[in-house]
Amino acid sequence: MSLPVSGNEIRFVKSLERKKARDENGMFVVEGAKLVEEALRSSFEVVRHYRVEDIGTGVMERMTLLNSPSPALAVVRKPKDLEIDDLKLSSLPEKGLFLALDGIRDPGNLGTILRIADWFGLDGVYASPDTVDLFNPKVVQATMGAIFRVKFHYCDIAKLCRFVSLSGGSAYGTFLDGENIYSKKLLTGEDTKSLIVIGNEANGISPEVAATVSDRLFIPSYPEDSRGSESLNAAIATAITVAEFRRRSI
Repeated sequence: MSLPVSGNEIRFVKSLERKKARDENGMFVVEGAKLVEEALRSSFEVVRHYRVEDIGTGVMERMTLLNSPSPALAVVRKPKDLEIDDLKLSSLPEKGLFLALDGIRDPGNLGTILRIADWFGLDGVYASPDTVDLFNPKVVQATMGAIFRVKFHYCDIAKLCRFVSLSGGSAYGTFLDGENIYSKKLLTGEDTKSLIVIGNEANGISPEVAATVSDRLFIPSYPEDSRGSESLNAAIATAITVAEFRRRSI
């Protein structure tokens, strides 16, 4: 026998598809058996979770934010420290490898980048305010659970770069006119702060942030003198760059 779920409850879950509703209520939706289990095991507060065997297929079909319903769905409370100000920037660890996202707009890219950060054990991911919402349903799905493990904050990326540099660290940015990443000396975060900045999919790193980057990196094509594609996808560029930093620290 299916447990009753009210129409208001269904409408509330559906409303969380919109950023305005997520911001007003401080909650977001997680779908899929694996993701729901990840949420339940994490430090995030799960407000309510539903399983298709409890509520029935019909109700789950009305509630889902995906193209087809999953076996499980959860409503999760957003963390309170998502946005950090200038004062909190000073509380960054003295060392570590961090990632900064300057205007990433594609949900799939942001989700994949969090998976990359999770895989390579980055010490934190920071994003500009105009980066896509972390709790967009497409982002949540694309993280494959990394959203519950990676430290993520929104902040002023230019100020973050300046702070890292002034505190003795390095802020690296990816550019088409940068130095070859494979021959460039890299500080990998073992002794000081190292920040990797990834720019917008169409326009790259913004001029404001570019002015604060201490080192410009370039991922060369092969062979170098016959580049085909104009540039790399943001998530792919992130994976290659982070992998090279981690390779140097082995």
